[in-house]
Amino acid sequence: MSWLEAFFPKPPELTPQQAERLAAWQALPVPRQDQPMNTSRYVVVDVETSGLNTARDHLIAIGAVAATNGRIQLNDSLEIVLQQTEASEKDNILIHGIGGTVQREGVPPADALLTFLEYLGKDPLIAFHVAFDQAMINRALKQFLGIKFDHAWADLAYVAPALHPRIARHTRALDDWMGVFGIGNYARHNALADALATAELFLALQPLLAFQGVTNFRDMRTLAQNWQRQSQPV
Repeated sequence: MSWLEAFFPKPPELTPQQAERLAAWQALPVPRQDQPMNTSRYVVVDVETSGLNTARDHLIAIGAVAATNGRIQLNDSLEIVLQQTEASEKDNILIHGIGGTVQREGVPPADALLTFLEYLGKDPLIAFHVAFDQAMINRALKQFLGIKFDHAWADLAYVAPALHPRIARHTRALDDWMGVFGIGNYARHNALADALATAELFLALQPLLAFQGVTNFRDMRTLAQNWQRQSQPV
């Protein structure tokens, strides 16, 4: 491999069908972010990976559930395992429960990611601690589809404390916030289960969002970004 290939790798080769699917997704219109939450569709997402290193580890699974018109839509959800050439370490498997056989027999990555994009459309994404999920999804999309994923995200890890600053003094992790609102989780560290729990947290926060005049995605994202800035050490 030359130094040029190292810094500028060749784009992945897609089949004509894959290229057509990708082009169809890219052509979708982007919805306005100032539409009321109770008339919009948001996709709440969580991922499972081979580890926590965003530059080295691999995306194993994506779980997502839609919150549409202010309600969780269980029939509008996605759980997909990306095929791995090698299964992750045993300690990692113990965390997310996706065994080696399931990993090796997963959906080929390009097809899995196209399925995710088609499910998502251009609707905004919501997660808890967005940075990790975003980095892993972005890198996989660049590697297997050759695209830069410039998408709108909102981070409940900053929305929740912005709304409940006193509680935030001793409440940081998703599990902590689930406890505050009495949210259960049928399979912690399962991508779909964690996405569903995050979606329930999103709905639990909506009454106070509305009370503070935050009624659309754009303003919720701004609220999160402002809290993130002011909570960072100087």
